[in-house]
Amino acid sequence: MTDAKSTFSARLRDAADRVESMLVALLGDDARDGEIARPQRLMQAMRHGALAGGKRLRPFLAIEAARMLGATGDGPLRAGVSIELVHCYSLVHDDMPAMDDDDLRRGKPTVHKAYDDATAILVGDALQTLAFEVLADPATHEDGAVRAGLILGLARASGLGGMVGGQMLDLAAEGRYGERVLSQADIRTLQAMKTGAILAFSAEAGAIIAGAGADVRARLLAYGKALGAAFQIADDILDREASAEDLGKAVGKDAALGKGTLVDALGMDGARAECARLVDEARDALSPFGADAAVLIEAARFTVARKN
Repeated sequence: MTDAKSTFSARLRDAADRVESMLVALLGDDARDGEIARPQRLMQAMRHGALAGGKRLRPFLAIEAARMLGATGDGPLRAGVSIELVHCYSLVHDDMPAMDDDDLRRGKPTVHKAYDDATAILVGDALQTLAFEVLADPATHEDGAVRAGLILGLARASGLGGMVGGQMLDLAAEGRYGERVLSQADIRTLQAMKTGAILAFSAEAGAIIAGAGADVRARLLAYGKALGAAFQIADDILDREASAEDLGKAVGKDAALGKGTLVDALGMDGARAECARLVDEARDALSPFGADAAVLIEAARFTVARKN
């Protein structure tokens, strides 16, 4: 386990460095082929929202899943970067006054605070469209069917039946649109969409770009779903127990808004037990891969043990 933990830590750092380097290259000021110009303020704000922060867990999952299945190189990295671009766009929009109204993200002013609301909207739009441009580029994979599969998967995970739909449910959970009565099943659905869908697709994306069959893809997806559910519960626990300094953002806001979480539904001890159960579920999904899955299993353990 110690070897898997140290290997995981090293590969997570390496993936984060590679993702950061590619993001820097993608978000340069010079116009690319097919572009007319890149507005300076927009580029500065995009870099503010996307660079120098975060563990890059989502691209790591794509890269590591592909590695487990024998695929390496720039293809898995580009797939991972596209997912991270969507994730960064979602954070920029979520932080805005009409949504979660946060002033800090990763210890620095959110994009709408550092710039303005209109710029933040455009930053999110531009990061999202850039994500699909990266996936559609033949540099991601020579096979157009593979690229189409990645595009389809990311669109579904991030769209109305995934992340965006989950955010809608999250707003409703605040009572914005009338009476709110959240059952445990409602909470699980909300979290599976808002947070879990992108994390689940991150793992499946590695299988897609590796050319894996349906059974392998299903196992990576099941792993990702369990990890995503554990990630959100761990996030809710941190929101109750961690400091704003540790998290780099405000804490306790969900409780103040009266949003239901599995911490509320299960209690703190029950939530911790559910995290442990989900880690076991993630591990079991990867059991056919034996020792090759050790780093991905350690990633699932990391999601519940992290402190920020």
